[in-house]
Amino acid sequence: MASLGSMNIVTLTFCVIILTTCNHQAHASSRVFLNKKNDKSPIQGLCASSVTIHGFKCEEHEVITKDGYILSIQRIPEGRSEAKSNVTKKKEPVIVQHGVFVDGATWFLNSPKQNLPMILANNGFDVWIPNTRGTKFSRKHTSLDPSNKTYWDWSWDELVTYEMPAIFDFISKQTGGQKIHYVGHSLGTLTALASLAEGKWENQVKSVALLSPVAYLSQMKSILGQIAARSLLSKVYNLINSTNYSRTFYGLNFL
Repeated sequence: MASLGSMNIVTLTFCVIILTTCNHQAHASSRVFLNKKNDKSPIQGLCASSVTIHGFKCEEHEVITKDGYILSIQRIPEGRSEAKSNVTKKKEPVIVQHGVFVDGATWFLNSPKQNLPMILANNGFDVWIPNTRGTKFSRKHTSLDPSNKTYWDWSWDELVTYEMPAIFDFISKQTGGQKIHYVGHSLGTLTALASLAEGKWENQVKSVALLSPVAYLSQMKSILGQIAARSLLSKVYNLINSTNYSRTFYGLNFL
């Protein structure tokens, strides 16, 4: 008989496969949201804007990396039906990590029956949604302001060195040291592959699922894609960070 852990991994894999075969109608209405950097009005949290409105419990957390970035992480600890009961069950934690130029909100573009975090929560997982530094929900630092160019002086190397370890350590402590399932998309797969190659998750990860994985761009057949990978994307990213607006991108999957 298969162990409970093996059954949960199978369930996780099944949920990911179902999600990737769903009709992603919401992507047709992807939008770009702009907020002026000097706009001090509070930003509505992801829990309030995308999760609790559908009847799920949701928690807002913050994690500080060793290089001072303050990351926003949302937690869906249980399924919608369980939110109405007082029964507490121990769940296996799973991280759902977004891709480049987007944030955790992109996982909720589809309906609750078609978005991965809620599917996983309804299937018995403790779901965690991190938001990478510089995105709408993670634009704070212990000493730097986003208007300062130094705030943006980082690459995916820093995500592997500082961000992913901070996220894993925090979730591990919050869940009693349980090993963590990981689902990454696009940039979330690149940081996963680099972390695994360096042995950073050896004692913390239980399974890994990679959606649209990115490792090397040199084998792309598209000439336009090769040019973008070598030059244009870095210029666009620098242009974005040097303007007078803070941008949160939805549905722009360059990687």
